[in-house]
Amino acid sequence: MVPLGWIGGVVGLVFATAISLYANALIAMLHEYGGTRHIRYRDLAGYIYGRKAYALTWTLQYVNLFMINAGYIILAGSALKAVYVLFRDDDQMKLPYFIAIAGFVCAMFAICIPHLSALGIWLGFSTVFSLVYIVIALVLSLKDGIKSPARDYSIPGTSTSKIFTSIGASANLVFAYNTGMLPEIQATIRQPVVKNMMKALYFQFTVGVLPLYLVTFAGYWAYGSSTETYLMNNVNGPVWVKAMANVTAFLQSVIALHIFASPMYEYLDTKHGIKGSALAFKNLSFRILVRGGYLTLNTFVSALLPFLGDFMSLTGAISTFPLTFILANHMYLGANMNKLTSVQKLWHWINIWFFGIMSVAATIASLRLIASDSKTYHFFADL
Repeated sequence: MVPLGWIGGVVGLVFATAISLYANALIAMLHEYGGTRHIRYRDLAGYIYGRKAYALTWTLQYVNLFMINAGYIILAGSALKAVYVLFRDDDQMKLPYFIAIAGFVCAMFAICIPHLSALGIWLGFSTVFSLVYIVIALVLSLKDGIKSPARDYSIPGTSTSKIFTSIGASANLVFAYNTGMLPEIQATIRQPVVKNMMKALYFQFTVGVLPLYLVTFAGYWAYGSSTETYLMNNVNGPVWVKAMANVTAFLQSVIALHIFASPMYEYLDTKHGIKGSALAFKNLSFRILVRGGYLTLNTFVSALLPFLGDFMSLTGAISTFPLTFILANHMYLGANMNKLTSVQKLWHWINIWFFGIMSVAATIASLRLIASDSKTYHFFADL
């Protein structure tokens, strides 16, 4: 909202919702292409295009998931720092320290939860944590907005910087709605598979986006162009309420990270033949070394460049656009070449070229933002 303003932000969010629903629907309709269930996105790409496409898709997925994980670690660290500042604003503990703590907790959680289906009750906790944060952020933002004087909603920066930040924000918008792993998430859905996937998508992109809209619009309305990337840094209210919101944001980030890291864990477990009891010495040692090492690298990158908004923009540019929009349209076009009319084919080619151009432009804009922020704040910045 800050780099786009009211009109651009509202239109952008609604448009991103619509195109994300459309792109994911294309992927869902290909889930049983060729009479085979494709429970991994890379399997679907490999089935349609061949082995090289399988490897390319997996690379894009890996980049996407790595960047998502980095974003969650930054978010978790920011939440921990916000708790610390509520009780001891002495500037002794810097953001990179909290990011390191968050990374350690994420690693411990990854070691204790051997596979995605073992999350079980943690998914229920995740929902509760999300709802607590949403309610507190919404109520405190509305309370501040009612009491505050007139806010400045102008888009900050020079004419040139506004162009780059707007393009970067477009990647941020699509990143907010997409994971690049729809087949993996829906791998255990019951029959009829495609029909139930479509029901889930319609629910997610209608009812599911309402909390996102509420918090985003309320936060921007309350604080205007001074709204920070992490909203809880802006709000005013009882210390215990703000602490509760920050703690739930931290815990939710730990659980959510595990979901998006699971495809990498599953790939490594399968490649190295990890089977049997999760508590077996070999399996436990493997999780400690491999998952711990993976998250150590993730944490280092997060602490090195703790610019959450920039990470979201870059992730959207280099992986979300290609995975969710370019590849989905091209796969659907290739799979249904003999069934589509000339107009339908043209429509998919327009989508492919448009999102291809957007991906290149957003990548340049995001790298420029990261370079600019790195000069302003330096590596391992305390934001």
